[in-house]
Amino acid sequence: MNQLNRTTANIQTIRPIKVIQFGTGNFLRGFTDWIIDMLNEKTGFNADIQMVQVHGKRPATEVEKQEGLFHVITRGYQQGKIIDETRLITCVRGAVNPYLDYEGFLALGENPDLEWILSNTTEAGIYVDESDIDPSQPPASFPGKLTALLYRRYCKGGELLNKALHILPCELIEANGQKLKECVNAYADRWKLPDGFVAWHSRQVHYYNTLVDRIVPGYPSDEAAEIQQRLGYCDELMVVAEPFHFWAIEGPEYLKELFPTGQLGLNVLVVPDLAPYRTRKVRILNGAHTTIVPLAYLKGLRIVKEAVDDPFIGTFLQDALHSEIIPSMDMDPSGLEQFAQDVLDRFKNPFIRHQLSAIALNSVSKFRVRVLPSLIGYIRKEGKLPPCLITSLAALLVFYRGRYKGEPLPINDTEEVMAYFSDIWKSGEPYELVPRVLAMVPFWGLDLNQYPGLSNAVIREVRALLDEEKVWLV
Repeated sequence: MNQLNRTTANIQTIRPIKVIQFGTGNFLRGFTDWIIDMLNEKTGFNADIQMVQVHGKRPATEVEKQEGLFHVITRGYQQGKIIDETRLITCVRGAVNPYLDYEGFLALGENPDLEWILSNTTEAGIYVDESDIDPSQPPASFPGKLTALLYRRYCKGGELLNKALHILPCELIEANGQKLKECVNAYADRWKLPDGFVAWHSRQVHYYNTLVDRIVPGYPSDEAAEIQQRLGYCDELMVVAEPFHFWAIEGPEYLKELFPTGQLGLNVLVVPDLAPYRTRKVRILNGAHTTIVPLAYLKGLRIVKEAVDDPFIGTFLQDALHSEIIPSMDMDPSGLEQFAQDVLDRFKNPFIRHQLSAIALNSVSKFRVRVLPSLIGYIRKEGKLPPCLITSLAALLVFYRGRYKGEPLPINDTEEVMAYFSDIWKSGEPYELVPRVLAMVPFWGLDLNQYPGLSNAVIREVRALLDEEKVWLV
């Protein structure tokens, strides 16, 4: 079987390198590279990507060996149909490692065709590293590397100073563009870069806050041989991605012309404010996960798809989403209903085995951010308690008991949270335990006992789950 590269695949098209991408991982390859590849095919975008390896000091051997080529395999469940599609991505030119070739990396900043900079360096990637004191050496942090690259461009001068750069960070933190810009400014101050650079950076380098959403599980190890046989190539970089994709970019209208994804009908939006989209994702997508995980696990389920296919949990989730979470939100319900249906389709993806135990990590803080606003919002708007979300909260408390039906539960939280629940469950009496837990302001941000009837409702649900366990043990 042929190794995938530009010779074996007969790919001769070479486009201007208009994009520098900090990161070589699964998500960027299965999301941004996939989008840019389609922009090249169907619009006049005409851009190739130069990857930058941000972690580790090994060369990006696989990227170089395959000359940037790889396949994205889109698989999942969407609008009642199974999707299984394959696309050969041809827009990546190669990858450079700054630790191995710092001069080659800096020289990328001198490229007159450069227009875009993308990144995904994990949620912890946008920071100032105290060890980055000498820009003549490769900085440890991504913002440090970016600052060094931008400074090389500034030093090159000439017409480059009149060309705008657009930076789209994809790290999953709020205000990612703003925070990245702040880090670059901090490095400019730290390294005592000239005022001219600071002025040019402020004028010509544009940062945009973004919100991205797509599950990209990555290399399909279990099926690799079969898929490669079907493709006819040995592709060590192929990635599996779900059909759903969403990219919201907070920016001006002219960005739609510069980044013409609207011509493709892709789920990529340029919007004046990301806040509604972030709220939608946290309350519906993340909130649905956190709502069902404890209860589904107590019911003996272990995989997200198994949970939504289960008659009881599936109905419970539908009721929670459509009757409680969406009504609790101050947004147009029609768009929320469609998003909720997309979420349910994603959960049913037969090609992804998403473990409930993985979602259960730090469930107390997740419940506070993802579910509690819906619970409180429902009480405020409807004037009554939301039964499904009450059941979810009760299941969370039982889950943190650590054992159920003779089986240990995969609780994984901070030492303080784990120690608190270990101690409080020693009483074993819901009527004592529940009010004390609801009063834990460090957990919830407020004393939940202030809502009339909430404590008694949670007590009833906790008792029901413990009674169910007793019947099972007998």
